[in-house]
Amino acid sequence: MADENENPQVPEPDAADGATDAEASVTPEELIDGVEADERELTVEDILNAANAEVEDPSDEHLADLKRVTAEYANYRRRTEANRELEKERAIGATVSVLLPVLDDLDRAEKHGDLEGESAFATIAAKLRASVERLGLAKFGEPGDVFDPQKHEAIFQQPSPDVEVDTVADVVETGYTLGGTQLRAAKVVVKTPA
Repeated sequence: MADENENPQVPEPDAADGATDAEASVTPEELIDGVEADERELTVEDILNAANAEVEDPSDEHLADLKRVTAEYANYRRRTEANRELEKERAIGATVSVLLPVLDDLDRAEKHGDLEGESAFATIAAKLRASVERLGLAKFGEPGDVFDPQKHEAIFQQPSPDVEVDTVADVVETGYTLGGTQLRAAKVVVKTPA
């Protein structure tokens, strides 16, 4: 029996217990108060110490993550700004599009001489036109312009020996743009080379 006390044998965990060789070979340094280091709860002091260590000597992985997140945020801001401007232009365009028939009526009244002088109607027309111009509405289509099928809609063509290229002879309905968007093509009569 003396031999048994001299070399006490620690029983090996068997596979039925579910213990592996890695779990069985825990060193005393890995144990803190009888709990493995991976299983113990982190204290605020542990977290602050880890954060301070990372601030003093950041790892390459964390720097790469920080650069990626910074780039993603910059892209997000750029997309948000672009979308905000696009939505603003769409909203203004929808509002101004409703006013285009009113502006057409003002153009017709002006052609007939109804907006001459200092009448209240002429003042209101001038204020309305100035307001939509401040929103970015610009009109196009003047007699003498070169015909552009992207901007003009030809409703009638007349052959003419006076022109060498298709030219706008008369504007039936003015075209409008808002910013970089064409709201409506100008309806025109076109002189074509004879």
